[in-house]
Amino acid sequence: MLPEVERGLMARAQARGVSLDDYLQELVAREAGLPAAEEGRPIHRRFDNLSDLLLNSPFAGANLDLERPKDFPRPVDLG
Repeated sequence: MLPEVERGLMARAQARGVSLDDYLQELVAREAGLPAAEEGRPIHRRFDNLSDLLLNSPFAGANLDLERPKDFPRPVDLG
């Protein structure tokens, strides 16, 4: 492996809070289409940022209707 590639991979692994071996196993599993074994990792270690979390959420593409009901408060007589 080229030294600059190894440095880049090590930096990404450290940013995710995992060893280089674990990070490489995640990459291989992802490329093979296998589910990643991330359940044991804290949620803040699974994603690099909020955008990554939202884009890679288990609910991404599920077309969930998450719109809130538009209930308005009742008028209150303060006088």
